[in-house]
This record gives sequence, structure tokens and C-alpha cells, in this order.
Amino acid sequence: MGADKEYFGERVAARYDDISSGMFDPAVVEPAVDLLAELAGDGAALEFAVGTGRIALPLARRGVRVAGIDTSEAMLARLREKRGAEGVDASVGDMAATRVAGEFSLVYLVFNTIFNLTTQDGQVACFANAAAHVRAGGRFVIEARVPELQRLP
Repeated sequence: MGADKEYFGERVAARYDDISSGMFDPAVVEPAVDLLAELAGDGAALEFAVGTGRIALPLARRGVRVAGIDTSEAMLARLREKRGAEGVDASVGDMAATRVAGEFSLVYLVFNTIFNLTTQDGQVACFANAAAHVRAGGRFVIEARVPELQRLP
């Protein structure tokens, strides 16, 4: 994931929330957080590719214990500057390999981030890592758009 780490460096992190502003709209965030809070139940949640905390921060404000993993120190620095950041235990690491302490009722991955893992082996490793973190009966949720077939080469 070295290329992803470089892509999501300081230059992108400095303007990420602005260039992705539509995804920060409460009309987009709140339904996602509602669903994730329901799925987490009384357990903790782990966000792979937590970024600047678009989902993790409002989820933590709902009382869910949230941990996050991201390859980009610059993105995590932006998260840590935000109100409520103390409610998210964020770690630098690769979502396909990094382990964090604890057991989670929910592991989730949003905003098409699964596609940052560009090989099938990387995606399979991500699923295995989610399985290693999620407690019995827990869930792994992935948000990904379905590409329009007409636009594929």
C-alpha cells in the first residue's frame, strides 16, 4: 500500500475534507452513522481507512467505542485536530494487515476504500483482517459503488 500512503499524504490530506465535501453533508453522513450505530449495538466498531474521521467521529459521538486504521499519518493528523477526536482510537497501519487491540461487533469500510487495495490478494487479506477483529456474530460492512457497465472499457 505504499503508493496509497503517498497518494493520501499531506498534499491530499490538507484539502481532503473540502474536495470530498459532498460526502460530509449530513444527509449523507447521518443515515450511514444511523445504520452503523445500529449494527455496532453495544459493541465497539473498527473503521478501516478511517481518514479524517468523516464517519468515525459522529459514530463516536453516538456513544460507540470507535477505533480506526489508516495508512496516512497526514489524514490521521487532520482527524486528531477535530472536535471529538479523543473518542476515536486511531492507528497508522494497513487495513489488510494491521491488528489493533480489542474485539469488535462491527468492522466497516466506507467511501469505496476497498478499491484502494488493487489486487485480489490485498482484498482477501483485508477480509481476513476484518474476520480476525470481529467477534462472533459481528459484521463486516463495505460501502462500494457499483460501476456503470456502460463506462467500463
